[in-house]
Amino acid sequence: MDIEDPLGPLDPGFAAAFKRDDRRPPCQLYLVSPLDVSGGFPDRLRRALGAGPVAAFQFRVKGIDQHAAAKLAEPLREICAEHDVAFIVNDSASLAKRLGADGVHLGQDDDDPRDARALLGPDVQIGVTCHDSRHLAMEAGEANADYVAFGAFYPTTTKEVKHHPEPSILSWWSTLFELPSVAIGGITPANVAPLVGAGADFVAASGSVWNGDEAAAVKAFEAALAAAHRG
Repeated sequence: MDIEDPLGPLDPGFAAAFKRDDRRPPCQLYLVSPLDVSGGFPDRLRRALGAGPVAAFQFRVKGIDQHAAAKLAEPLREICAEHDVAFIVNDSASLAKRLGADGVHLGQDDDDPRDARALLGPDVQIGVTCHDSRHLAMEAGEANADYVAFGAFYPTTTKEVKHHPEPSILSWWSTLFELPSVAIGGITPANVAPLVGAGADFVAASGSVWNGDEAAAVKAFEAALAAAHRG
């Protein structure tokens, strides 16, 4: 469903005039799992997290029941804990509760952030997908989300997308709100710099890491993020 932002279009030149606030922490890498995390994936995750800085890992699987999902998730949660990486569950607050996850990431058709907060308590991170909508992002903030996610910024084969924001939405958000933003969608070490420059607090990556050598990809992101901050 395409969502019209009631705030109207954002001036595309907003990002050109934007200067990243150095008081905000540097942009960090947020890994999203492939849909298939069976077999040898735990070893791949361990290798990725050992290769360079990763702030969070999102467990994202589709089409299986909660019991099967929990069985797949548990070893991954333990690996994240070993590396001091936040373990985030996609879509399901109840699964996040069952696993004792560090957070849950909610789409627009998932649980209400207020209901998730009531279930999970004050210390669990709640993120909300806001597509290309400033209005949805402000609603998420009012619902006490811990971060908002915008995207897809670039073409991606990880999921079907209908929303393609400009980097200026990150600049607008960073200028007005302290709540962190996550940029998502087709992000690679080669194209991450404009999103960092526009104000993203986190960049989410999936295919660009798991479709090849995951350790090399994490190292490449580390170098690209550092170079983007040097500007």
